[in-house]
Amino acid sequence: MTWGQAIAYFFREALLSLRRGWRVSLLAIMTIAVSLFLGGLFALVSYNLQGELEVWRGEARVVLYFEPSTSEDVLSSRRDEVLALEWVESAAIVTLEDARERFGRTFPDLVDVLDDPDAEPLPPSLELSLAPQARAAGLNIDQRASLGALGGVDWVDDDAAWLDRLERLVGVGRVAGWALGGLLLVAAVFTISSVIRLTAYRYRDEIAVMRQVGATELLIRCPFYLEGFLQGLGGGMMAVACLGGVFLWLRPQGPGEAVREALVGSFLPISSVLAFLVVGALAGGIGAVFSLRREFVELEPAVD
Repeated sequence: MTWGQAIAYFFREALLSLRRGWRVSLLAIMTIAVSLFLGGLFALVSYNLQGELEVWRGEARVVLYFEPSTSEDVLSSRRDEVLALEWVESAAIVTLEDARERFGRTFPDLVDVLDDPDAEPLPPSLELSLAPQARAAGLNIDQRASLGALGGVDWVDDDAAWLDRLERLVGVGRVAGWALGGLLLVAAVFTISSVIRLTAYRYRDEIAVMRQVGATELLIRCPFYLEGFLQGLGGGMMAVACLGGVFLWLRPQGPGEAVREALVGSFLPISSVLAFLVVGALAGGIGAVFSLRREFVELEPAVD
C-alpha cells in the first residue's frame, strides 16, 4: 500500500465512522465549538477594545472643566496660561455650544438628556494635548495641582488615568475568557476521547482481525486519530462561523454607534481565525491519542 492509498484509506474510514456515529460525533464537535466560541467572544471584544485603546492613547487629552457661566474671554486667558507650561503642547477651547454639538454627533439617541433646565451637563472646557513624554506617563501630582489652581477650574480630567484602568480591565477580561474557554476545551478533549474510545470498542472485532493478518499499529490507529482531528476541526469551524454570525449581528450599522464600534468594530484577523481551527483540530487529535493510549491495547475480539 502506497502512502497515497494509506491516506485515502484513513480518510475513508474516519468519514465512515463519523457518519455511523454522527450523533455522538456531533456532541463532541459542539463541545469543542462552545469552548472555542466563548474564548473567541472574549478575544473579539478584547481585540477591538485594545485597538480602540491604542487610538485613544494617541488622542489622549487633559480636560479642564469650568463653571457653566465662564466667559470665552476667561477661557482664552486660561488657555494662554496653560500654553506657557512646557509640558503642554496645545490647548483648545470647547464652548457650551461646541460640547452640545459634539455630544449630539457622537450620541444622537441621548440628546434629550441635554434639555435639563436645572443643570448644564456639558460645561465649557479646555482640552490640553500634552507633550509626548508627559502624554505617555500621564499627569503627576504637581502638574495636576498646577492646573487645578487656575482660576475658574472646577475639575481636571486626565484621559490617561481612566485609559490605564480600562486597559487593566480588558486584560482581566481576556484572561478570564481564555481561562473559561480553556476549561471547556479540556472538557471537550475528554468528550472526544470518550467518543473515540466507544468507536474503537465498536470496531474491536475488525481490529483483532487486522492484527492477526499483520496490520501495523499505525495503520490501525490512524483512522481513529484522524476522526478526532476532524471532529476538532469541525468544532473550530463551527465556532468561527458562530463568531462571524454574532459579529454581523452586533456590528455597527452606521455612524453614532460608539459603543458597538468599540466592542465589535472589526472582526478578528485571519491569523486568529486560523488559530481557532488549529486549536480545535489539535484538541480533537489529543483527545483521540489520549483515548487510545491504553484502552486500545486492551481491546479483544468479542466472544460469540
